[in-house]
Amino acid sequence: MQNLLDDYAQSNALRDTSPRLKLLLGLGAILLCVSSVTPIAPLFIAVTMSLVTIGLAKIPWRFYSKLLLIPLSFSLLSALVVAFMHGGGDQLIAFSVFGFNLSINEDGANLALLLITRTFGGMCSLFFIALTTPMIEIFSVLKSLGLPDFLIELSMLMYRYIFVFVDQAALIHSAQVMRLGDAGIKKSINSFAMLSSVLFLRAWEQGERLIVAMDARCYDGKLDLMERSGKAGPKAIFVVITYMIVVAAIAVLTRDVQLF
Repeated sequence: MQNLLDDYAQSNALRDTSPRLKLLLGLGAILLCVSSVTPIAPLFIAVTMSLVTIGLAKIPWRFYSKLLLIPLSFSLLSALVVAFMHGGGDQLIAFSVFGFNLSINEDGANLALLLITRTFGGMCSLFFIALTTPMIEIFSVLKSLGLPDFLIELSMLMYRYIFVFVDQAALIHSAQVMRLGDAGIKKSINSFAMLSSVLFLRAWEQGERLIVAMDARCYDGKLDLMERSGKAGPKAIFVVITYMIVVAAIAVLTRDVQLF
């Protein structure tokens, strides 16, 4: 998955667009999405950001839809719990399960719908950044904005080695499955314990190798990052600012709208 994300970030149709502008659009949409009190603005953000990602960035819609299924499944489960736990308003649905009376009221339904649309809109905005902007450019922009060097360097190393250790864990798990290490609860627990211990040792060894490699390359405590020189044109800046104003206006004008 990490390789696919990096591949699309390097080869999408918006690759030459200013990374600062893409970050402004994505992060601004996320902030407007989570600050909205009704689901209309987050839903508008989700639809428009998806159209930009698929239509302008030329990301395959099949791959994009598979990405969205991951956060959508979690949000649906969370929204279902919120719908039943949050009371108030007229009763919409009521039924009994094993003697327990369960019901969904208007306030619970509205809050659940808001939770789903916020999650959906925020993830669409986040995927727009991930699929159109390489991580090295994001780190470069953050460095130019004055973030501490140690924080950026730690973030770079963490991002890189998260996927290295995920690959290692996948290989170890595949080897255990081939040897019937998951046949039964007891074997599964033992296999998981062995996987955790081996992965810890691999992480320790990889850290030692990284220190030796960086010292051999005369590492002096700083990693040089070069920001992409592409600048956003006035037309692109105007479009992004206009989009933010439109979304903010939708959020304000629909702040009293309730769907249930």
